Amino acid sequence: MRIFSGIQPTGAKHFGNYSGGFRQYAATARQGEGFFCVVDLHSLSVPYDPVEFRNTCLDLAAMLFATGLDPEHSTVFIQSHVSAHAEANWLLGAVATFGELNRMTQFKDKSAGKESVSAALFAYPVLMAGDILLYQTDVVPVGDDQRQHVELARNLAQRFNARFGETFKLPRGIYPEEGARIMDLQAPDRKMSTTGGTQLGTVYMLDEPDEIRRKFKSAVTDTGREVRRAPDKPGISNLVEIMAVARATSPAEVEAQYEGQGYGKFKTDVGEAVIELLAPIKKRYLELRGDPTGLERLLARGAEKARATSAPTLHRMYDVMGFVPRVRD
Repeated sequence: MRIFSGIQPTGAKHFGNYSGGFRQYAATARQGEGFFCVVDLHSLSVPYDPVEFRNTCLDLAAMLFATGLDPEHSTVFIQSHVSAHAEANWLLGAVATFGELNRMTQFKDKSAGKESVSAALFAYPVLMAGDILLYQTDVVPVGDDQRQHVELARNLAQRFNARFGETFKLPRGIYPEEGARIMDLQAPDRKMSTTGGTQLGTVYMLDEPDEIRRKFKSAVTDTGREVRRAPDKPGISNLVEIMAVARATSPAEVEAQYEGQGYGKFKTDVGEAVIELLAPIKKRYLELRGDPTGLERLLARGAEKARATSAPTLHRMYDVMGFVPRVRD
């Protein structure tokens, strides 16, 4: 089974990224041949600082390894190091339509209220489709908010295959049953986010233990005292999900354990569970960032394998689309 997923190097990573992405990557990677990509080209769709951007890419790569991806069994690389991604983006643009890109929810959300947005923000779902399809991917482990993008990749693959001949596999998305969408601790009606969330409601992967405790103690709760998930209890429902992820258990088991105990002890325990989970991740991350040469070697090795794996698909795309073959010496 071939696995592919990518994550943008935008902003400091938080518990929502871990719950909906990192832990899924590590779990799924053990089931087949995994390719995991720091999708730096996607980040060009919004304004950015070049120096910060370079550091953030390396930070994210270190976090991928620290959260459980073994370089001996998974291929981790930076998107721009494999030129096939940019080429496939342009070729797939020939079968993508303005209408389907205009309907993408994330474009609407990110462009709302802005006088000017880049063409890259509008078109980047095509780049994402190419990322996935280049590797003849079977499954794509992603967060729940990426369903629409995976469906677009499937649609473009089907359209390309029908127009030019069988070229791509049709990938399927896999989404975490629990913790697919972790919400902001202070505003549980919106997801945890570096850019769209609150500072006190966002638990970062590298937060100090006391900062994590403070954030969970001040987390917004709901009326009543029962620790249970319910539509009218978004704050507690979110904390139950977080506890289930941190303790690798089910929300139902969390509810049973805290039946009749009230909110105070529960919030404290959730904070401690998250601290315990993140401690070894942070330790490994700091080791990797402390050895930049070693980290860059791991990424170079990953890019070499990614180039070799994606090349046959890219060559097939050029061939069936009617391009003149390249003459090699």
